[in-house]
Amino acid sequence: MSGETEADTLPGVGADAEAGVVRLGPGTLVLVVGPSGAGKDTLIGLARARLDGRAGLAFARRRITRPTDVTEDHISLDEAAFARGVAAGEFPLHWRANGLAYALGPEVAEAIGAGRIVVANGSRAAVREARRRFADVRLVLVTAPPEVLAARIAARGRESAEDAARRLTREPALTMAPALTLVNDGAPEAAGARLVAFLEQLAG
Repeated sequence: MSGETEADTLPGVGADAEAGVVRLGPGTLVLVVGPSGAGKDTLIGLARARLDGRAGLAFARRRITRPTDVTEDHISLDEAAFARGVAAGEFPLHWRANGLAYALGPEVAEAIGAGRIVVANGSRAAVREARRRFADVRLVLVTAPPEVLAARIAARGRESAEDAARRLTREPALTMAPALTLVNDGAPEAAGARLVAFLEQLAG
């Protein structure tokens, strides 16, 4: 059965502050994380279809060292381009997972600087760094039962059975409490509607 829980308090500006670190603000980064196969891209896509173009809200396109395909609307780049971007400080957030490199582009920093809410598909392993780099991070955790995750990963046809198994064994610990947890084990429209409601409430 689908459902969600909300943390008693939303993580806010200045959590885990480090002396001398200038964080990106005053906007909010909504980082959507969870295991492979949980349906993060699907839920973000549903929310974008409902809310894209709304004032004060933006949806990020990740940079990934993987060719573009129908499973995610991302910007493909190679390892050399990724390394150049990191060296130039072009990416406000970047990480590696599952043998790939991921990054949020400079347009995210610009939107955050303009005070907008930016929704981005992230990684549980990148949460600590996100909190270090952004003044206000809200975490949305998307999850599903193991058998559902396995079936969805297999249906994508993007990885071998061995790679899929390795993905399912990855359980990075979260370094902050989610503002919203979505159990996406049924029709995605149900969890998608809850994500939309959360973003609408956040946008005011």
